[in-house]
Amino acid sequence: MTGSLDGKVIVVTGAGGGIGRASSIVLADAGAKVVVTDVLEEAGRTTTEAIQKRGGTASFIKADLGAETEIRSLIEQTVGLYGRLDGAFNNAGVEQCAKPLHELTTEQWNRAIHIDLTSVFWCLKYEVQAMFSGGGGAIVNTASSLGQVAIANASEYVAAKHGVMGLTRAAAADYGARGIRVNAVLPGIIMTPMISRLVGDVRFAAIFERLKQRHPIGRFGDPTEIGESVKWLLSDAASFVNGTTMAVDGGYLAT
Repeated sequence: MTGSLDGKVIVVTGAGGGIGRASSIVLADAGAKVVVTDVLEEAGRTTTEAIQKRGGTASFIKADLGAETEIRSLIEQTVGLYGRLDGAFNNAGVEQCAKPLHELTTEQWNRAIHIDLTSVFWCLKYEVQAMFSGGGGAIVNTASSLGQVAIANASEYVAAKHGVMGLTRAAAADYGARGIRVNAVLPGIIMTPMISRLVGDVRFAAIFERLKQRHPIGRFGDPTEIGESVKWLLSDAASFVNGTTMAVDGGYLAT
């Protein structure tokens, strides 16, 4: 299988479903050797098998991104398996608790910051070290439209995703001269299985209809559409793109 990522070794975190699974398939279809990682082994192996059935190359490595040692091991295992690391899509994260700030517990706050921000720092830390010996690479982080704006009842998530935006730019400044590009995608509302269930729930239908109106394109996104954006950012076609935060949101941030 050949394409814009032919032969590149790329790690995808949170690849057991949703955006991570769809993106893994897109990257593999473009010729990448994809290292699928997720804390949920069955889900991660399902993604891996889906890629292999399409004729792509994929391997599964289970990792809990809440632990720095597991992230370091993930990258070491990847290099041991394929000899190098060319790219990464740091996509894993947790969602907001849907509570106003004053009702959040410190545990809930810490969990969001730990998984949605600190784990991205750890991923970057070990990914760039692996890329030094290979002459460079490209990294994409999943931020969010809420990395640029805010909504009610999401303070821990908004804070973490704003942090991912800053971390992306800082890493781009640190490593651009060393041949490593770091960018971020900012998804709008994407029709992952969870969102699809909520949209179909009469209790939330009115809320999602209002949200759809905030997307000038007239619909919510498909996970594959995020994967296509990530594919471009990881490819040599984006060789002069560094430190950008790309909204893939149907125009949500434009309104």
